[in-house]
Amino acid sequence: MPLSFSLSHAAPAAVDTPLLVVVLSPASAVPDALLDLDRQLGGAMSRSVSRRDFRGGRDETLLLVGGDAGVQRVLLVGRGAAPLTRTVARRAAAVAARQASKLGVAAMHLMLDGGDADANAVEGLVIGAAAGSWSYLDLQTPPPEKDRRARLEAVTVLAADSEEIRAAFAAGVAVAEGQAIAKRLGQMPGNYCTPDTFVEVGRDIAERHGMALTVLGRAEMTARGMGSFLCVAQGTSQEPRLVTLEHRGGPEGQQPVVLIGKGLCFDTGGISIKPAPEMEWMKFDMSGAGGVMGAMEAIGRLRLPINVVGIIGSTTNMPSGEAVKPGDVVRASNGKTIEIINTDAEGRLVLADLLVYAKQFNPAIAIDAATLTGAIVIGLGHNAVGVFSTDQGAANEVLAAGQAAGEPGWGMPMWEDYREQIKSDVADMKNTGGRAAGSITAALFLQEFVDGFPFVHLDVAGTAYSQSDLGWIPKGPTGTPVGTFVEFVRTRARQ
Repeated sequence: MPLSFSLSHAAPAAVDTPLLVVVLSPASAVPDALLDLDRQLGGAMSRSVSRRDFRGGRDETLLLVGGDAGVQRVLLVGRGAAPLTRTVARRAAAVAARQASKLGVAAMHLMLDGGDADANAVEGLVIGAAAGSWSYLDLQTPPPEKDRRARLEAVTVLAADSEEIRAAFAAGVAVAEGQAIAKRLGQMPGNYCTPDTFVEVGRDIAERHGMALTVLGRAEMTARGMGSFLCVAQGTSQEPRLVTLEHRGGPEGQQPVVLIGKGLCFDTGGISIKPAPEMEWMKFDMSGAGGVMGAMEAIGRLRLPINVVGIIGSTTNMPSGEAVKPGDVVRASNGKTIEIINTDAEGRLVLADLLVYAKQFNPAIAIDAATLTGAIVIGLGHNAVGVFSTDQGAANEVLAAGQAAGEPGWGMPMWEDYREQIKSDVADMKNTGGRAAGSITAALFLQEFVDGFPFVHLDVAGTAYSQSDLGWIPKGPTGTPVGTFVEFVRTRARQ
């Protein structure tokens, strides 16, 4: 059952809930708004704080047991001493939701400090609660009845009653639902998430939110001369798909924001095959496309007054007798020729034709997201998105959006000197410039297919999924870059 959210303005001592979560900073006393509840608990909260049993450190938790009715349990969750932001609130709420799942409670109430959370924090609470409670159980056999715990199904946020708070709450729900779509697509095994899955999800989003949907297959892409995209799909019998969603929330003729996602449902590397260990994680090579789908869901829910186009290109990269080979030369839809040096540098080949395709929409800006290079993981680890653009103003906008959304990025250079690495002896360019500066040369390759509009490339290879438990969320998909996309579009819509 999907998680449901509600907003309440009730006093914490007056709610009837199996679990009340209170997110606290490292304060020396219980906030006044919680004193009535503290008396109901026999002073347990104030004693815990005064004895320093609970210190409010980041991710710290303390469970207090109440009575059979009213507030049955209180979970104190520390948010640390950092200033309260959407990201800080999100993390604390995610920790709370994970604890609620371990307790086996079906519902929880959630509040910040004395209940005076601002709009940003309320949005973060909703997104975090959804992130911490998310799981993918579609393919698992349920445990025996006696071993089952109730799943968290309902979250009520306690906050002040204002138009700003209600809008932030709705935004949090929209982003959470978008991230849920991106995460589910990411977690699905490659034999379940196929290019046609993106068609199905795109159709659902289009029907729910009144968007225009366009789907191209192999024949249509061949007619458009998309030899760069199609060479990646040579080795698979599955039909490649180019899916476009159009949100027409702005005035007619307004240049749209175009969001582009790489959708490799599984990446073996092709003829340049990857090593076997951990290759199963390559089901996440569609995370950019999942992020676009999730963002379009959130944008549709928010009914943002701006035109937005989402474009994804999906296929699988497989070795076969028909697969593209190192040394082959292919022609993209803008006429440029590409020498294939490494068939495992396939994402940029898909994105090349998507960027040419995007020009027909006359973009105000195009932003792509892709799990594009292992080099970005070496450079930035798992903490930052690589942000690339020759337009510093556009890059700064995207960086600000990522920071606000809790998906921080780091600007990378795109100096002309690096372009020498992708020069070819037999074609206009090579699809890889080697190991040195690999994420930079990949971005410069993409720039070759941009014509007449600002462009920002997001390399999310280190941030779209995690191979270890992060504490506040489990291993697996993180939901990045949904937050960045939505925040960028929201900001543009306000201008």
